[in-house]
Amino acid sequence: MLKYISFSFIFLSISLMLDGQKSTFRDLNKNGKMDIYEDIKLPLDARVEDLLSQMNIEEKAGQMFISGAGINPDGSIGKKEGMEMAGPAARMTPVDVLIKEKHLGHFNFWNTPPTRELAMGINAIQKVAEETRLGIPVSIASDPRHYFSNNIFSMASNGMSQWPEQLGFAAIDDPELMKKFGDIARQEYLAVGIRIALHPMADLATEPRWPRCNGTFGEDADLSGRMLYPYITGFQGGTSLTKNGVACMTKHFSGGGPQKEGLDSHFEFHKGQVYPGNNFEYHLKPFDAVFKANSASIMPYYGVPMDQTPENVGMSYNKYIITDLLRKRYNFEGIVCTDWGLITDVNLGQAIWPARAWGAEHLSREDRVMKIIEAGCDQFGGESCPELIVDLVKKGKVSEKRIDQSIRRILRQKFVLGLFDQPYVDVENAVKTIGKKEWMDLGAATQRRSLTLLKNKDNILPLQVSKYKVYIKNIDKGIASKYAVIVDDPKEADFAIVRTNTPWVPIESKNPFARGFHHGDLDFKGKDKEEILSICNSVPTILNVYIDRPAVITEVDKVASATIADYGASDDAVLDVIFGKAKPQGKLPFELPSSMEAVYNQKEDVPYDSKDPLYKFGFGLRYNR
Repeated sequence: MLKYISFSFIFLSISLMLDGQKSTFRDLNKNGKMDIYEDIKLPLDARVEDLLSQMNIEEKAGQMFISGAGINPDGSIGKKEGMEMAGPAARMTPVDVLIKEKHLGHFNFWNTPPTRELAMGINAIQKVAEETRLGIPVSIASDPRHYFSNNIFSMASNGMSQWPEQLGFAAIDDPELMKKFGDIARQEYLAVGIRIALHPMADLATEPRWPRCNGTFGEDADLSGRMLYPYITGFQGGTSLTKNGVACMTKHFSGGGPQKEGLDSHFEFHKGQVYPGNNFEYHLKPFDAVFKANSASIMPYYGVPMDQTPENVGMSYNKYIITDLLRKRYNFEGIVCTDWGLITDVNLGQAIWPARAWGAEHLSREDRVMKIIEAGCDQFGGESCPELIVDLVKKGKVSEKRIDQSIRRILRQKFVLGLFDQPYVDVENAVKTIGKKEWMDLGAATQRRSLTLLKNKDNILPLQVSKYKVYIKNIDKGIASKYAVIVDDPKEADFAIVRTNTPWVPIESKNPFARGFHHGDLDFKGKDKEEILSICNSVPTILNVYIDRPAVITEVDKVASATIADYGASDDAVLDVIFGKAKPQGKLPFELPSSMEAVYNQKEDVPYDSKDPLYKFGFGLRYNR
């Protein structure tokens, strides 16, 4: 439903109707604008230009921000007594206020209520937007919701199908399956009204300590490209974005993997991106597939590409990265949105989380916005300060013509997605669509397929169901009891099954988000190592390690009877593989180093450069029986 149609637009539509085009209008609304009853069938560019001509600078500026938002547990929006939100949304300005007072047109969610209430809430947001002067619909964005994961960037699924992380798809290396996932995830997003996917990641995991390795397709640029193309086309509905598609915001240009010492540039202790192997171009290689798939949007990362460009500033502040490289070399015409929080410091109560304005810390908030716009970006992620753009335009520091360049891209995406024609979702259809059995089954089967068998001494696996007494660690006893008799003492068991995670070391910081990132060493130490060694020395042990980064497992693998890597998998999935109900088919998407010394000696930007790795890239055993 459109509110913005101008009389000049009506004359144009009448002219087109004379040429056989169809258009039907309802009565004038209270603002003197026509509401549309059916799609006007006008050229896309004409629709964009007509709406743009009616927008004031405040309305334009509002479209250039994506802010966090929340939905109340009952599906309502805005502040409501007894309806406290959880997570980051609890400290955000209510979404209805941001739409009415700041003209924001894009929001992303963290914590959300279940399917029905989520769909109701998104409809409520669209209703608020419809009642504004021009009735421009809102675009809703989300980080991944389909990964079975403890990844800090994986959102609660709310009943959506559950699959392994990107690393798991890389381990399988099946482009057709990758596209099927994208298509299913697209349908689940579409059902509840999520129209922008803040993924996939095209970064390369060449620095094993980087906390975001699990969001990548591993360290191999060719493998990453093979997965990125079907991922994006599955989500977007083909090589061109369609009204039934979800716009991918692929990240992070120009590759965020080579972080110095693996320290993530979300935080002020970061040390920038480094290229000791002179391998900057290698990290661009996956983006060939991204642009071939016509990703609708691109997100740069925070890090400073040290000494690779004329100015050592973060990617979104860097004109060489955005204009010279992305816009000119790759001819990218879609939306470029910054990563979250580049302008404004965040008060966490116990600490101030400074804006990720690396290389531009000395600039005012207004000048940071100006520098990012001048670099060539269109949108600001995780911010809600359009007044800064308004002031820049009114002061003559940024031209409204430059703002219009970005607004054209933003409006065009909304039109292509069909948001102006139908911004609302069918709540009952959302409930029926989310978590369809065949989708849940395929996601579960994919978890099993992705598991990577690294060691199988004397072909101990697969075990036989109900034949053994088994000691378990970090596995649900109720689930495990379906496969074997569970005992409480390893010495009483025929086998032990231990699930564990890649080790990490919390950063000393007052910022709770920073403390949750999996930084630091990758090897087992202290009590964790001793416990695993003790179990392995007491009874033949099957060790399962969740690989969110390239774990150093040399000591524990040596004494384990079998070792299996997973990239996000349920207890059922792991046990099905151990007991032969499913077969492991994954291959390592990156090498596993043999020691931390080897990790320290690696070059952050170079793949497969760990000396004498315990397991090489592409390694993966199969069952012999």
